Amino acid sequence: MSKKYLLTAEGLQKLQEELKVLINDKRKEVIERIREAAAHGDLSENADYAQAREEQSFIEGRIQEIEDIIKNAEIITTNSHGNTVTIGSTVTVKVGGLEKKYSIVGSNEANPKEGKISNESLVGKAVLGKKAGEKFKVSTPAGEIDYEIVSLE
Repeated sequence: MSKKYLLTAEGLQKLQEELKVLINDKRKEVIERIREAAAHGDLSENADYAQAREEQSFIEGRIQEIEDIIKNAEIITTNSHGNTVTIGSTVTVKVGGLEKKYSIVGSNEANPKEGKISNESLVGKAVLGKKAGEKFKVSTPAGEIDYEIVSLE
């Protein structure tokens, strides 16, 4: 059975765009680089050829990975009833006296720098099912951290 990949509509669109660039641009560029490097003769000592082949392998692997994700994607919608945290919710939490805003997304879209945390992360798991005003603890390697949900979108 294939793994289901939880994605927002925006995340799916980004993957589709990346796939298009990889297939239409990157794949053609690396094939041309391989052709040029091969034209220079002895391939056993040709660093350009070896590097281009390695890049081609990476690109083809990424294409397969994205195609698998898209084929098995399950689109998550934003929380319509808004009373409990679900995947797709945007939640503001208070931690250590500071407020932080997170969107709960599937693991493929997680990007903590952009405030997108995975439903499989420590905080993501802990916040699921909670309501505004609720307090909870997250056990981390550094110890327990107290959180409070300030608001939910």
